[in-house]
Amino acid sequence: MPLSSTPSSSDTTQPFSVLVVEDMESLRAALVAELRRAGVAKVLEAREGDAALRLFREQRPDLVLLDIRLPGNDGYWVAQQMRIAEPGDWTPIIFLSGLDNELDVWRGIEVGGDDYLTKPVKPIVLVAKLRAMRRLLDMRRRLVTMTDELHLANQRLNAMVEVDALTGLLNRRGFDQRLHSEILAARRDGLPLTLMLCDLDHFKTYNDSLGHVQGDACLQQVAKLLHEVCVRPRDTAARYGGEEFTLILPNTPRSGAMTFARALGQMLRSRAITHPASPVGGIVTISGGITTCVPDENTSSESMIMRADQALYAAKAQGRDRFFSFEMQMDTVEQRGGV
Repeated sequence: MPLSSTPSSSDTTQPFSVLVVEDMESLRAALVAELRRAGVAKVLEAREGDAALRLFREQRPDLVLLDIRLPGNDGYWVAQQMRIAEPGDWTPIIFLSGLDNELDVWRGIEVGGDDYLTKPVKPIVLVAKLRAMRRLLDMRRRLVTMTDELHLANQRLNAMVEVDALTGLLNRRGFDQRLHSEILAARRDGLPLTLMLCDLDHFKTYNDSLGHVQGDACLQQVAKLLHEVCVRPRDTAARYGGEEFTLILPNTPRSGAMTFARALGQMLRSRAITHPASPVGGIVTISGGITTCVPDENTSSESMIMRADQALYAAKAQGRDRFFSFEMQMDTVEQRGGV
């Protein structure tokens, strides 16, 4: 019965190729004929090691029948080179030998072989070995497919658990990981990194006066704005918690950070999101703390968050609706000449 009709798995309908490495032409021809009668779709032939390795690398057969005694390098050496040529992969290798002794079997397994046949090979034994190796190969393919699917599922799950359900921005977990990676990148490249910690002004009174449903809608509008202002590929907006948001701005110096903050505040004010209970001016405004540095070995996520939080406290203390730079000890209102 041809191998392609084996009922053990739907994978067995896939084409199956075998590389036969045998220096004796008559024996090689007999093996090739038996393989074709067994339904092997593609049979490759080589009479010595170098040709076998070339075919192995170029054609990547599903199975190798490898004679131990070959001109030049023997089959043990060829098997070792084949294993080196496929790191992380696995192709079944069955050794062929006219000698039936335990030492040959032991050496063959040691160099990476999977099974052993004594020449002349009986057709019924050959077909049985082919079926066994085919089943092993099909099982491995299914395992690889399952592993790839699990890896993809884990990636999707990680993405889901790092996204805030309400706003679609990164959540606190995603923010922590992104900030850590950006600190490492900025330290490696010697470039400035800016972190902004933002807080919607008097948001508790917003919820108290308009309700939490409207409050959630407001948070979504602000999140959309923050996502829009992150125009460079690595600029990142995240929801830090409640009405607090963060912005990670790689390769952004202090002056650029202040310019960015002024533009962000103005853009939010231009949206004119009504906040009837706000003492700032009847619309939703934002305050923020900024920290900028070229990270060194002492820079950590915690230290940057602490500096940004202190700057945010200063912005609130000076009247809100402004950003304050920890390093420059300056706020955006002073930058634009007062109000």
